[in-house]
This record gives sequence, C-alpha cells and structure tokens, in this order.
Amino acid sequence: MGRRSERLCRQASGDPAGESDVIQVVSRAFDVLRCFEGAETRLGNLEISNRCGLPRSTVSRLTHTLTRMGQLVYLPRDQKYRIGPSAVAMGTAMMRGLQLRNLVRTRLQEVAEQIPGTIGFLIPDRFHLVYFEYARAPHALGLHSTTGSRIAMAQTAGGHAYTAALDEDVANALLTEMSREFPQHAPLLRDRLEANRAMLRERGYVVSCGLFSPHINGIAVPMWSPQYQTYVVVNIGLLAAMYDEQRIHDEVAPVLLRLSAAIDALIQNADGGLMTVGTAGKATSRPRPASSLAADVRPDVRPAGRARELGAAEPRRQGQPA
Repeated sequence: MGRRSERLCRQASGDPAGESDVIQVVSRAFDVLRCFEGAETRLGNLEISNRCGLPRSTVSRLTHTLTRMGQLVYLPRDQKYRIGPSAVAMGTAMMRGLQLRNLVRTRLQEVAEQIPGTIGFLIPDRFHLVYFEYARAPHALGLHSTTGSRIAMAQTAGGHAYTAALDEDVANALLTEMSREFPQHAPLLRDRLEANRAMLRERGYVVSCGLFSPHINGIAVPMWSPQYQTYVVVNIGLLAAMYDEQRIHDEVAPVLLRLSAAIDALIQNADGGLMTVGTAGKATSRPRPASSLAADVRPDVRPAGRARELGAAEPRRQGQPA
C-alpha cells in the first residue's frame, strides 16, 4: 500500500496521524463553496469571509481562482458571486442515477401521509446534516426543510443520533473541533451525548426536543452506509404542540423504525453509492429487521472492517471553520 493510501486509511479509522499533509488551500476552497447553499445564493467576499472565518484577502484569492475555474460566477452589478456552471455540471453529473433517491423519496412520502411532520433522509457534512431527500405532510406547519437544506448537527435530533452512533474517540474529536469553530453548538451535543447513546442502545433511536426551535420536537435513527463509510440519518420533525416526547415514543418511534429498516435495506443493497441500487445477481446485504437496529448502531459494536467515521471523508483541520 502506498504512503498516501496508508495515511487515508489512518484518517478513515479516526487516527489523526498524517493530517498535516492536508492541502489547506483545497480545503479552504471547499469551505468557500459550502457557503453557497443554493443556485440563487449571492455572496460578496466579506460575507464569505464572515461565514468561513477566513481572512478577506484569502477569500479574495480563492473566489478569483474559483471564478477562473467556472466554479463561481462574478456579478459586477452586485459585486457578489454565485455558483458557476462547472459546479452545477459536477452536481448534475453526480445526480444522474436517481433510482435509489426515488425509492427513498417514496418511502418518506408514505410516512408523511401518516404523520404530520417533515421526514428527511440526511447525510453529514462536517458539522451539519444535509437533506438528501425529504417528504412533508401537506398540513404540516412550521417545518420548511427541503432537499439540500443544511442544519447544524447540534440543532436537530438527526445530529444527536449521528454523534451518538460514533465511536467515542471519533465523537470526542468531532466535538473538540466543533468547540473551536462553533463554540455555541458543541455543548448542546456534549451535554446530551451519554443520554443519547443510552437511548440509541436501548430503543434504536434518539429523541430531542426543542433544539431547532422550542416549537419543534424530533426523532432520528442513524444507519451505516458501507459505500461512504459514514452514518446517514432518517429524521422526523414534528410540532411540539401536537407531539410531546411521550407521544413521539408511543406513536412515531415504531413508524420510524420500520421506515429506517426499509431504507437501510436499500442502502445496504446500493451498488456504487447513494445514487444507484444493486442489480439482480450481485451480492447484496440481507435487509435487517427494525428489531435488530438498536444493536447494529451501538457506538461500541461495529461490523468488521468499518472505518470509525469522520476522517474518512473529512480530514480534521486546525482552526478552519466550515
């Protein structure tokens, strides 16, 4: 195995060794692109600097380079930038295979017809979760997440379920970095971490109330994605006035566990990522029943060969915000 491959494997297993060779300018360029949450988002260098926590001079050089590459477009009248054609083309190319997404969306919509909330399938991006797919009951109030929406891990049941599923050392590393870059968020996760782990072990899900808003309660289940060596999450957000914590345990949790089992089977059968599913004749994992989910996502119990998350796709850096 080559030296770079060895370093990546160490990072994938949560070993910080070898992180000093991360090319900071590449990492910072992606930090800049993360600021643009939608195709219509327009930002100037000062706004990007404030969002990224990077010096304005550094942001200026990065936006100039990204514009030359077509990743950003400069708007002279506004003196701002927006996402460019190259970034859109890359995203479009990755979204070609929609079979799994359509299947996931169908499962989410079935639940949305039963429960008046927002049901989301989320993937991690550093200190946030991103809605990969979602469904919403027509009469749901106060919940406005859509595909591509980002929410801080500390402010959603999905983020609390995600961190509860991580190995202890990986979760601690995530919280340590979060405390530097988002000091107001880290305590929300750290203070509830042990209770969330206990709930995940005992019940197979995590419930969090009033994190995003005092009017919103949530419940979430993390699932391991072997393709991306990370946990993904199914999350349901509900109005607290309609669903208090006990009602979530009694009425929503059984529905969510069935949903997570169905989506977990799709993920395990995925061939080549979250965009496609395995075809007939290919070896696939057997679907796991909801009753086995609690044991499967325990932070201290992993299938052989699993990386310990975080470092696999997101090498930890020193002092550079998302």
